[in-house]
Amino acid sequence: MSSSGSMTAGAVPPARMGAFSPFQHRAFALLWTATLISNIGTWMHDVGAGWLMTTLNSSPAVVTLVQAATTLPVFLFALFAGALADRLDKRRMLITINVVLTGVISALALLVWLEMMTPTLLILFTLLIGTGAAFMAPAWQAVVPQLVPRDRLKPAIALNSMGINISRAIGPALAGVLIVSVGLAAPFVLNAISHVVIILALILWRPDPSPVRAHHGSILSEMGTGLRHVRHNDAMKATAIRAVAFFLFASAYWSLLPLIAREAEGGGSQLYGMLMALIGAGAVTGALLLPRLQDRLSSDATVRVGTMGTILALLALSVSATPLALMAAAFLGGLSWIAVLTSFNVSAQTALPNWVRARGLAVFLMVFFGSMSLGSVIWGQVATATSVPVALMIAAAGLAFGIVATRSFAVGQGEASDLSAASHWPQAPVLSETQEPDRPAMVVVEYQVAPAQTDAFITALRAFAKERRRDGAIDWSLHESVETPGTWIESFRLPSWHEHLAQHERVTKDDAARQESVRGFDTRETGPVVRHYIVPNSA
Repeated sequence: MSSSGSMTAGAVPPARMGAFSPFQHRAFALLWTATLISNIGTWMHDVGAGWLMTTLNSSPAVVTLVQAATTLPVFLFALFAGALADRLDKRRMLITINVVLTGVISALALLVWLEMMTPTLLILFTLLIGTGAAFMAPAWQAVVPQLVPRDRLKPAIALNSMGINISRAIGPALAGVLIVSVGLAAPFVLNAISHVVIILALILWRPDPSPVRAHHGSILSEMGTGLRHVRHNDAMKATAIRAVAFFLFASAYWSLLPLIAREAEGGGSQLYGMLMALIGAGAVTGALLLPRLQDRLSSDATVRVGTMGTILALLALSVSATPLALMAAAFLGGLSWIAVLTSFNVSAQTALPNWVRARGLAVFLMVFFGSMSLGSVIWGQVATATSVPVALMIAAAGLAFGIVATRSFAVGQGEASDLSAASHWPQAPVLSETQEPDRPAMVVVEYQVAPAQTDAFITALRAFAKERRRDGAIDWSLHESVETPGTWIESFRLPSWHEHLAQHERVTKDDAARQESVRGFDTRETGPVVRHYIVPNSA
């Protein structure tokens, strides 16, 4: 999975010095290597599943269902999985899921070997494996900051992306050879073995114990908190909107690639594996070039360049029939894909504080895989109604429209933010013996503001209200006293007193600076007056 980082000052420029610095950390090197092996197995599996479906049913609408079944579970379950990852031991969670997946993939391999596989069974197995991936993805994403210091987070994300694409270059080509020389069951067998490698690496990894939270809300309330955070996090919202505009259309060549390979001159499973491998090779090349590109371009500009490259790749795939031309288009597609995907990943990671990282990344994964899943179904239907080349051309036009339509949503807004915990709020008052901490709570802040400062105060406080909602508030309001104009009451409600205690720990250093600017409008030497309320037990 992915993450990010940089380097300390020195004679060598930080970007160049930091490119491979995460490998200096044993835990990162161990899990990166194991993940590389596992991803080779996963890409072999994906090629095997895609090609197997073309042998069972070659209809575009059916073939693209394999891609949809792979991505749909992440859309459906990622937020729930993110909430679990934020409250459970991530290492144990990952070990458990990989053990289950090893069993499921082994059963699939056995059925393929026995020639008992059907289109329906293949879709069901793909959904099960996709569900396992959905529960793993947020935990994998959130675990990277435990492997490297914050200043090496960006190169860690880039290296993870590179590893995924090295495996993409090896796995599909190897799968194509194995399908021809050994049989269709071979990719699935090796995928099951690769999951054993991940399990062993996770057992060997011994992370420092994470702080234990004294109380957890219900899983639904914690999912709601994660959604509220993303809803009021402008940097995350912009990343999600841009991601939809890209992945919905870029999914066309992923889902239609088996058919592109099948319909090409001299096409077959080996060409399909080669095209997948060249996408991976292009992505690895892009990962190596990306640091230099990012020295010159912002994340937002990098996404635009990568999108233009994807448009050219889609158009080339739509008009080419010779293997050589298709290979060149696939390489360009991979080169462009890594530029966009890495930029989105860095943008999402740097927009999220640690306390909600898994849930926030889960929302990003929902957007990613939901767009890929919906796109796969759409392009399968479009290709069935028209043709594969026409579907690819329409997807290219959609990407071009998306660049224009989403230009006001900049990627990478959080990269300059300091989202470390400020821990500057005074300790919350202690509840009485009759007050239950799981009851809904409300905080009221009273300000005295000079009339000349009223408009500036209201503007600043309404902007700061997003922080209240990001950190757990379910409602926020501002009122001025009728009897004493200039006296203002800010109030915000929380699902429980426990949630308010957690809110004390969630305020970032950036938020603390904004809060101090709001407090500066109060004309009293002691500053605003804060009062706390809780719903009675009988309510």
